[in-house]
Amino acid sequence: MSAFWTPQATIIVFLLVIVAVVISNLITLNRMRLKRYPLPKHLPRVSVMVPARNEEQNIASCVQSLLNQDYHDFELLVLDDHSTDRTWEILQGLAVSHRRLRIMKGKPLPEGWLGKHWACHQMVEEASGELFLFTDADTKHHPLALRDAVAALTEEAADLLTALPKGEVGSWGTKLIVPLMPSGLLALLPLSIAYRVRWPALSATIGCFMLFRREALKKVGGFEAVRRNPVDDIDLGRRMKAQGLRWRLADGQDRISCWMYSNFREAFEGFAKSLYAAFNRSMPVFLLIWLWLAIAFLEPLVILALRITGMPISDLSLILAGAAIGISLLLWGISLWRFRFPIHLAFLYPVSILIGFVIAMYSMIATLSGRAL
Repeated sequence: MSAFWTPQATIIVFLLVIVAVVISNLITLNRMRLKRYPLPKHLPRVSVMVPARNEEQNIASCVQSLLNQDYHDFELLVLDDHSTDRTWEILQGLAVSHRRLRIMKGKPLPEGWLGKHWACHQMVEEASGELFLFTDADTKHHPLALRDAVAALTEEAADLLTALPKGEVGSWGTKLIVPLMPSGLLALLPLSIAYRVRWPALSATIGCFMLFRREALKKVGGFEAVRRNPVDDIDLGRRMKAQGLRWRLADGQDRISCWMYSNFREAFEGFAKSLYAAFNRSMPVFLLIWLWLAIAFLEPLVILALRITGMPISDLSLILAGAAIGISLLLWGISLWRFRFPIHLAFLYPVSILIGFVIAMYSMIATLSGRAL
């Protein structure tokens, strides 16, 4: 038995566990598509809130998609957070002909606050809804998005409903980086367990779509409680679970799309800003997870390359390495298919993993050294 049990065997076991998690999550997410929920009898008033800073390229389409919601009782608040482009001018033009739209000028940033968090806090102070929906200026929403989200929140008896959007990618840089986030959630967050346990770490909240019950957000301290945390969305979700409130993650790809980054540099820097913080800045846990992921997905390729170059690699190690590569391709292919990215990117999974590892190390080093990200 000891002769059979090699490092490659450990990797195979790990990957098979990931396969089991992925299958379970596929079943769960299929059940939790936003468009699958029945319309409740009571549709409460919703305050939809959008912080915007230098979003002249996106703000009109985002706001228009939100104003077009098929929902009888909602208000739309958009706060211009000291933009230096035409964002405010565009918002003024939209507000003239839409009574639901309330535009706000951001107040000066207090000490100890991050800008987006302060913007959201200001909108909360003005909001009148029973439910609060926070979304980003780089999103677009199907006309049924709000109605379906409220239906899902109601049916799931949730206090916070977050949703995975359809990630829009254009350049090769974004194609290699952006799929890492949903793929990681699909493979590493077992939803069937996360919904049953109170452990805050077993949650993931997507900042571009967060639907809160007003009282639940107040109970966890609102944005003031996370005012210094760059991953306010993840922190709020964890606080919800810690308080015994119900957090749910839905599949919103049919209802929400998000164009987060336009090129490699934006995607690299965007992920680096929040990646280390998302792990609660725990260096041992962070290093262990990322080193193991790098080994599990890249070591079989190294074994194969060594054998090709003539190194004395045993046949058993080669067979197990080949099996690991096959399982990895399957996992990435499933994830890319499920989240509507080009499936051929599965063959570039080693590049994505390597870039992800570099981003992770850069995020950790930059954070620990106090360098601005």
